[in-house]
Amino acid sequence: MSDQQQESAHIESYNLPKVIFLAFVAAIGGFLFGFDSGVINGTVDALQVAFDSDATGTGFNVASVLLGCVVGAFFAGTLADRFGRKPMMLIAAVVFIISAWGSGISQGSVEFVIYRLIGGLAVGAASILAPLYISEIAPSKIRGRLATLQQLMIVVGLFVAFMSNYSLVGISGGAEEELWLGFQTWSWMFWAEILPAFIFVIVLFFIPESPRYLVASNRSEKALKVLSAISNPAEATVKVADIKSTVRQDSRPKLSDLISKYTGKIHPLVWVGIGIAVLQQFTGINVIFYYGATLWQAAGFAEADALLTNVISGSVNIFFTIVAIVLIDKVGRKPLLLVGSIGQAVMLGVLAYLFGTATVDSANNLILEGNNGTYALIAANGYIAFFAASWGPVMWVMLGEMFPNQYRGAALAVCGIAQWGSDFTITMTFPIMLTYLGLGVSYGVYALFGVLAYFFVRSFVKETKGRSLEDMSREQEEEERKHAAQMGQ
Repeated sequence: MSDQQQESAHIESYNLPKVIFLAFVAAIGGFLFGFDSGVINGTVDALQVAFDSDATGTGFNVASVLLGCVVGAFFAGTLADRFGRKPMMLIAAVVFIISAWGSGISQGSVEFVIYRLIGGLAVGAASILAPLYISEIAPSKIRGRLATLQQLMIVVGLFVAFMSNYSLVGISGGAEEELWLGFQTWSWMFWAEILPAFIFVIVLFFIPESPRYLVASNRSEKALKVLSAISNPAEATVKVADIKSTVRQDSRPKLSDLISKYTGKIHPLVWVGIGIAVLQQFTGINVIFYYGATLWQAAGFAEADALLTNVISGSVNIFFTIVAIVLIDKVGRKPLLLVGSIGQAVMLGVLAYLFGTATVDSANNLILEGNNGTYALIAANGYIAFFAASWGPVMWVMLGEMFPNQYRGAALAVCGIAQWGSDFTITMTFPIMLTYLGLGVSYGVYALFGVLAYFFVRSFVKETKGRSLEDMSREQEEEERKHAAQMGQ
């Protein structure tokens, strides 16, 4: 039997429609993650006026959600190991609703920041729980494609937020204008998130717990039922035994599992995961999404045109995420990361040049002369295309599958802190860099991180394509055992 026939047979042994349904439900958390991240884009200037905040205050209003993300990502990973993946996803869905409502009714920066911090708990949790759950229920041969569904839903959420913002501004005439029931448009932008969050709550009742969590919690019979429902009884029995061989059933997963029993130090793989998480953010992707409207208005676009530019960028993001879904289980994770790193660095370099050589008028507004505005738009969307086809989805896929079963949740929690902490740093510093350094230097800095990302991936990241989570768990433990032996420990 050929490799392709074996792969088809392996996938067919699973109830593929059910597996896709389970992955899709979990990925709705990614949709809310994307919507919540994108909705702020169209409200930045309106919030600055409504709350009478300066550049630093505005930056904190936007970035405050990311502090909640850090906490949410950390506790979601550790609590998911204690209470299960499904209960934590339900809690996150309810928190999304609370945050969306509260953000829209806020009357000042303090109140707004509190609700955005609450929303950050949900976003951070969703960013960890969806890839965790999907990686644990997916067949290894299509795990990359299913895990990439998380990123697709994130970018669809971003796109829907951009479309929602653009449509609402089209009705009212501006984010600061009154829309319905005496509330300004920016309030309705946040409230638009409530409907999909309610849907997420409902559909979560129709999915089972992760079988790998059930085995680790000494509930192998329930795990067998879940696996039998998505594959077949014979294969489910084998898989349960395989999972048992990679977890310690006498000890539930915990944060201390991040320390190697062979070396007494943090597992090297955790540092690689942290590096991937940090570098995804330090190439500046969320500057485009959080400050897109502000950025393009600074480059001379009117408010409506700037919001439409976001819609175009969102469309590019979706298309190239689909490209990643097609490629990730064929060419692998590492090649996509390498190509994406260089592509992003080049596009950011072009933006740095265009913005750095632009003229500034008497009101300190940036002016892109001639066709430079068009070139900047093309370069920005080229950057988004490279990100969407590589670092955007692949980071979440790799973080969901690269760690051994015993400490996957804990490792994801730590990497989540690194990812969202980096996001906060970039988001908080961009308006300050924009004010004091300008767009040109700012994008030059992000371009340098793109180059650094290439060398980091080439040196430290290992391919995970087509390999079972259990095989990788055993290989990682064997590598650490040999390393400790060589060090004489």
